Amino acid sequence: MKDLSAGSIALIVAAGLVLGTFPVYGCPTVLCLLATLVFRVNAPALHLVNQLVSPLQIVMVIPFARLGGRVLPTSGRVSTSILSQVGELTLHAIAGWFCLALPLGILLYLVLWSCFVRRRRRTALHQMEGPAE
Repeated sequence: MKDLSAGSIALIVAAGLVLGTFPVYGCPTVLCLLATLVFRVNAPALHLVNQLVSPLQIVMVIPFARLGGRVLPTSGRVSTSILSQVGELTLHAIAGWFCLALPLGILLYLVLWSCFVRRRRRTALHQMEGPAE
């Protein structure tokens, strides 16, 4: 990853983390594929980050569903069908993910980009100084 710019690395990590937590199984892979086409970033690196954060996808379903339940009104009727309960939970989780994904993704990108730029400047300075005698 030495030849990638700080912006590319930050975008790969931020997009992989945000898209990798999408609360529907299988969708993060498709979303990452679309992101590689749109942003023209390194596909294997993005998919690697996506796979590394996949445990977060499972962990974050309930918090996303709770947030989505606050945003979206519930149907009001109690359903005994497991399928309708799972569908409502999934819809709430997706709504909760949408509430957090864009702001956190942008914030994460900006923080990572500034860290990578600072790190590269520091490394370049040390290389210019040369070995201490």
